[in-house]
Amino acid sequence: MNNRILELLEAKENEGYVSGEWLSQELQISRTAIWKQIKKLEAAGYVIEASRRLGYRLTGRPSKLTAQELGIKFQAKNVTMIGGLRLFDEVDSTQNIAQRLAEDGAPEGTLVIAEQQTNGRGRMGRKWVSPSGKGIWMSFILRPGMPIHFAPQLTLLTAVALCRALRAAAAPLDIGIKWPNDLLIGGKKISGILLESTAEEERLRYVIAGIGISVNLTEDDYPPELREIATSLRIQLGRPLDRAEIIAGFFSQFQQLYAVYQREGFAPIQTLWEALSVTLNKPTRLIIGGLETTGTPVGLNEQGALLVRRNDGAVVPLFSAEQVPPGDNGS
Repeated sequence: MNNRILELLEAKENEGYVSGEWLSQELQISRTAIWKQIKKLEAAGYVIEASRRLGYRLTGRPSKLTAQELGIKFQAKNVTMIGGLRLFDEVDSTQNIAQRLAEDGAPEGTLVIAEQQTNGRGRMGRKWVSPSGKGIWMSFILRPGMPIHFAPQLTLLTAVALCRALRAAAAPLDIGIKWPNDLLIGGKKISGILLESTAEEERLRYVIAGIGISVNLTEDDYPPELREIATSLRIQLGRPLDRAEIIAGFFSQFQQLYAVYQREGFAPIQTLWEALSVTLNKPTRLIIGGLETTGTPVGLNEQGALLVRRNDGAVVPLFSAEQVPPGDNGS
């Protein structure tokens, strides 16, 4: 049914609006059913203007990422770490695809990008809103060959690279990092990072770095319960952005920082992360193993743990916890 409505809108594209009544008669379905199908087309990335008086008009189509476009952007930014590119229209999760490729021996830098995820996931099993053609939903393979306890540092490195890239692409937005894996604008989430690792004999066999970025989503793309806590670059800037440019910008930053990390260790990454954090030195609710406590994050230690000053004055390291600023509902 979606395809039939799209065919009719495309056939009348040069004539202006198509009335809902005419569509209803052509397809022998109700006006309400027409509206529902229009919403599905919009969720798939089509831009359709709606007027109560005039009807519907197709004004834009999904913008799909291509290997050629990405290759040009990578070359322009001297990105050399990509070890293979897989593009998909729709997947359950790019993490799942990348993990299967890693198990099959795919090299470091193998990149999986989907226009849409049907079961995108974030940290702690949360679902990620990832409509078609509007965001960046990608995962890539790392093979650092280091002891497993260094894995948290890679999450922090990825957050720094992504924050720097998005600040450059979406200036003057003030984008910052919420430990351990979220990027925020004005307290609202625009991006999440999920690193999943597989180890053997206490060393990392591979790491799958998953990144979701809400680039060109509109408010209608979010369910009502998320509109107060999530946003997109387009909503904040008032204009769409070039997704391929953002992807290339991220890998340019990641490539540089990864080289620094391998050469000099975690200390330079720690300094950059602390400078970009939006939650350091602010009282915070912390959920650890389902139990809630309070404290004030004051920095990172050399292993990448969050240092938290408890109410009794003691400073303790945390490798895993949910950081919930006051007033946040923890989503």
